[in-house]
Amino acid sequence: MPSTIRTAAASCEVPRSQATGLTLLFAMAVGIVVLSLYASQSLIPAIGHSLGLQPGTSGLVTTLTLLGYAAGLFFLVPLTDVVENKVLIIGTLATDVAALAAVALTTNTPLFLLACFVSGVTASAIQMLVPVAAALTPEAQRGRVVGNVMSGLMLGILLSRPVASLTAEVAGWRWFYGGLALVVAVLALVLARRIPLRRPAGTVTYPRLIFSMWTLLRQEPVVRQRALSQALCMAAFSMFWTAVALRLSQPPFGLGNTGIAVFALVGAGGAIVAPIAGRAGDRGWTRRATLLAHAAVIAALALAWLAGEDGFWRPEASLAALGLAGLLLDMGVIADQTLGRRAINLLRPEARGRLNGLFTGLFFLGAAAGASLSGLAWVAGGWPAVCVGGAAFGAVALALMALGRTAAP
Repeated sequence: MPSTIRTAAASCEVPRSQATGLTLLFAMAVGIVVLSLYASQSLIPAIGHSLGLQPGTSGLVTTLTLLGYAAGLFFLVPLTDVVENKVLIIGTLATDVAALAAVALTTNTPLFLLACFVSGVTASAIQMLVPVAAALTPEAQRGRVVGNVMSGLMLGILLSRPVASLTAEVAGWRWFYGGLALVVAVLALVLARRIPLRRPAGTVTYPRLIFSMWTLLRQEPVVRQRALSQALCMAAFSMFWTAVALRLSQPPFGLGNTGIAVFALVGAGGAIVAPIAGRAGDRGWTRRATLLAHAAVIAALALAWLAGEDGFWRPEASLAALGLAGLLLDMGVIADQTLGRRAINLLRPEARGRLNGLFTGLFFLGAAAGASLSGLAWVAGGWPAVCVGGAAFGAVALALMALGRTAAP
């Protein structure tokens, strides 16, 4: 008989070989579903022109999507602790398909923004998969497995911009959302056949469930520390990637959708750091690895400022340096997030869904703030103001980690 791993509060057992396959499936799934969260960053010029949005308000598209995602993390993901997980995940993905189709089809600006918000809410299904993957994994290997799933998540985030740009170049930006709706629908059918039953033992009412998240936040310093750290990093991440398409479209670069897509592909290489960071956490190097990640964020924004200055280098060298800055930024943010998610999933198994929702929801508030501030910084001071703002977020994260205590685990 094959060895098995019993899922926490689940109604079945899953063979170890099957758990490995499910981890890969989950990594692919979260990579696909997360595409909608950041795709609008590279589509801002096209969407703004189509809907009549000004540069100062064009960041609303990404901001509302991320705020919707945060809302889903706070109010939907906690249900994984009391509702059978397969039903919850498939139902959420089905709604996501409808929202993405609405984004692709509507021409009314308020309805478009509402559909973006709903698509963000339902994209939270990816965080429902994380606690399921963690429950299938022994604690000694949890950092590696969570890192592997996070590789899919971050690869999806990083690929969302080039995929969206290339689709917009070939067929128009609406085809990206329509095509994604179709892909997510197929994915939901596959997951419906493969996700194991995970029926939590909890019977608490929904209001008490949501209120308990505040209690968990007060009782778990690891959640507070890691969520704040990643919120600051994600604010820097959003500021850079929301504004960089605007900078690349200007002289001396003058890139179109295809050029911006190729540029964004450079950042996708940052996903390789996720399993490395997970292993570093498993070996007890969490604090040192986190400090290094924060330093990488600051260095990346400093390099981006210099690379974006007219006449500082030759245009080709400036573009290469800007790409290196994007790669370094992504590596720092991904490493910090993987270390944080590993720490969160070593806490209370019975509250894993709520803890993942809290952690991710809080740091995506930082991402939404960064996307919103990016437009304001661009209007106020152009590219230098964007880079200074992003570096400031990284510096605060580094200072808090260096001067404060690192909460266990």
